[in-house]
Amino acid sequence: MLIERLEALVANGRRVPFGDNVIINQSDALEWIDQLRVTIPEEVKSARRVTNEVERLLEGAREEAEQILARAQEQATYLIEERELTRQAEELSHEIVRQAQVESDEIRHGADDYAAEVLVGLESEVMRTLKTIKRGLELLDDRRSAAAAAASAASAAVMEGDDEGEYDEYDESDAEEPVRD
Repeated sequence: MLIERLEALVANGRRVPFGDNVIINQSDALEWIDQLRVTIPEEVKSARRVTNEVERLLEGAREEAEQILARAQEQATYLIEERELTRQAEELSHEIVRQAQVESDEIRHGADDYAAEVLVGLESEVMRTLKTIKRGLELLDDRRSAAAAAASAASAAVMEGDDEGEYDEYDESDAEEPVRD
């Protein structure tokens, strides 16, 4: 503003012929120069204050940006570590499941082998018992057949003796004793 007034004073001065010189009022020019001397240091101080404030704001913004960047890097590191831990946990769980499946298959195979072995032994035992039962039944059938044949023979003998009119006395000691096991 003061510079513009000083400029207007020079621009409105009287021209000197044959050159670019002008004549201006010395007292007016000196007054404007004095005002500039007083005003310019204040404006420079004001500009310095503004510059210092801008630098302070820039420094604060720089610090905040560094803090934000540091937090972002920490969070990125945390997420990467968390992702790695999650991946490792998933791998471990898959390995545990796989190992459990292998052990389960081994246990099932062992149980099947044991069951087959027990069943084969049981089958053998049942077959021996069945053979014993069959021999016992055959022996009983043979005894029944022998007893029936003896009873039939005795009955026939009694019948023959009736024809002669004589009675034979029945002797129990002649009858076969039943077999008891």
